[in-house]
Amino acid sequence: MDFIPDPQAAADWCHEQRRKGGQIGYVPTMGALHAGHDSLVKRSVPENDLTCCSIFVNPLQFDNPADLEKYPRDLTRDLDVLEHVGCDMVFTGTLASFFPEAESLDDIPQVDPLPAIAGLEAVSRPGHLEGVQAIVERLFHTVGKCRAYFGEKDFQQTLLVKQIAAAHGDITIVVCPTVRDASGLAMSSRNQRLDSSARQLALHLVQALRAADRQWQAGERNPAAIEVTMARELRRSGIQLEYAAVRDPDHWTADTPRGPLQKARALVAARIGGVRLIDNMALGESS
Repeated sequence: MDFIPDPQAAADWCHEQRRKGGQIGYVPTMGALHAGHDSLVKRSVPENDLTCCSIFVNPLQFDNPADLEKYPRDLTRDLDVLEHVGCDMVFTGTLASFFPEAESLDDIPQVDPLPAIAGLEAVSRPGHLEGVQAIVERLFHTVGKCRAYFGEKDFQQTLLVKQIAAAHGDITIVVCPTVRDASGLAMSSRNQRLDSSARQLALHLVQALRAADRQWQAGERNPAAIEVTMARELRRSGIQLEYAAVRDPDHWTADTPRGPLQKARALVAARIGGVRLIDNMALGESS
């Protein structure tokens, strides 16, 4: 496996592989890899001639400097994991190398927010998705034509990267199912910061989503009513709720849709022991 610590050199690598006729699969990460990341690479490897990954903890998407400081980092371990699952190349970089035209952090160009940024995460974490958009645009520019793999746990982000890819023109987005542990908790790099009691509390997120799914399967189609059910479940647990929302996944809106839905996704965000967790579930699709 090749390790390239410079975006321009990584771009040259990708260009050379395509020149030779290779189809590239791409998995962007912020490191602290877990089984969810593994599943993305394992999906990419048989579907492409080569698979590359990026590891970059993007300061632009952290609204809290303390959260950025606490984000787990272990590059040596991450490289070992990626080599083991069949990755062909890993690249990283710095803000300066991804944005060479900017002389300082304040000079990094502001993005024109895409429609998927509206609501939920934009309210809870102002500027977060704009930071994601800014770096993903540069990451896609680095890799070029490829299939890019993202996990469904960050659902609003998957809508955003689809819109970025559409503007780019030659990126295909592949959204992969959320990987969960035996308890049902969605895999996340932030789970490393949960102690045993916080991990138990975190299970209320998936329990709230399952309650929403049961309500949907029982015939409820009013998104506001389902939101009340989820919020009640989460507040009863005593965790710090940020949002419990239902959206039409095909027609994203900042606010709760009015009237009955034909298709719905439930989304939750909460803070537990100072750790922010998110999760979501497509309603009516559980086994």
